[in-house]
Amino acid sequence: MNNDNMVLQTDVEKKALRNNLITSIFLMITSALGPGFLTQTANFTEQLGANFAFAIVLSIVISFAAQVNVWRVLSVSGMYAQDLSNKVLPGLGYVVSFFIVLGGLAFNIGNVGGAGLGLNAIFGIDYTIGAVITGIIAIVIFISKTGKTIVDKFIQVLGILMLILALYVAVVTKPPVGETFQRIIMPENIESLILPIITLVGGTVGGYISFSGGHRLIDSGITGIGNVKNASNSATFAILGSGIMRFLLFWVFLGVVSTGVGLDPSNPAASAFEIALGRPGEIIFGIILFSAGISSVIGAAYTSASFLKTFHPVLEKYNNLVIVAFIVFSTIVYAFIGQPVMLLIIAGSLNGLILPLTLGTILIGANRKDIVGADYKHPVWLTVIGVIAALLTLYLGIQSLSGISALWQG
Repeated sequence: MNNDNMVLQTDVEKKALRNNLITSIFLMITSALGPGFLTQTANFTEQLGANFAFAIVLSIVISFAAQVNVWRVLSVSGMYAQDLSNKVLPGLGYVVSFFIVLGGLAFNIGNVGGAGLGLNAIFGIDYTIGAVITGIIAIVIFISKTGKTIVDKFIQVLGILMLILALYVAVVTKPPVGETFQRIIMPENIESLILPIITLVGGTVGGYISFSGGHRLIDSGITGIGNVKNASNSATFAILGSGIMRFLLFWVFLGVVSTGVGLDPSNPAASAFEIALGRPGEIIFGIILFSAGISSVIGAAYTSASFLKTFHPVLEKYNNLVIVAFIVFSTIVYAFIGQPVMLLIIAGSLNGLILPLTLGTILIGANRKDIVGADYKHPVWLTVIGVIAALLTLYLGIQSLSGISALWQG
């Protein structure tokens, strides 16, 4: 009887572990595929055509170097990023948290607005009303007694739904796939790809997105040296998942613009789906955008709040209220200011500038025994590719400042 109970408990624990790992993966994927990502990808695809494929691949490689290091070190140490940063250099955690939360707010305004635009495309309701509905749904989820379970299932279902719909439309638009692979190997006009690369990196692993899955692992108790493999594999699957989605949606936009049709500058992503499939395409886009928007609202609010809760017991005790306040503030700001397309592109670029600081801090922590423990040895190859990614994003970020300035003035 006792043995049966032990087996049952083991099975339950395995199921819980698997669910938490899957949720961490989907939380990162959906956080990285918000409305800003759709807008950025549509704009850059129209500007650069198949050449944009090189920027996507390089951003995926940089993302892998960053995410595997971040997830692995946070999981092994059992420390949230702000606590680890304070351990590396007293006070640094507060600086990192400030920029992460500020960037999270900027993106969440776009996430709420994007979900509102999605509901508009599906049902024809006003954008602002759609944004408010999105905020209410997200708040109800978090204040529910079974909020954690709902969030887990919600994130997973929306992620799978987005993948299926994107795959369908990508097949319908018949993009020049062969040319994209050619441009991955032999890109043209590298200088024009600097801003797109740093923007994609910012949208994939910049700011709060780097830590959404890692912090979820800690909250789930998936920590310590025994979970190194789980953390590394989860990060890899998260990057692969977001990379696949990036290419599918890139091919959707490329299939449209390669016919010579221009996208609507006021809403380039939506116009691509409508051009491809008419009203059904508009509805599909609405579903994808709403899914991307509300899942990113949840991801941004959850992760940003996790950067605050360890600074004071009150913030940890009322963590759900902090999340709700975050969503309420984002919704109110959108209702009065809106969601300019250019703001999302610029926010993504600035988000990428945070990565060298946060990744550099993680790499220092990875090689300190007082942080990761005496028995853990961080792989040299991970440290090397992490340093390369940090230096590369620092260089690209500095170079992109001129591009951001030109976009703002234009």
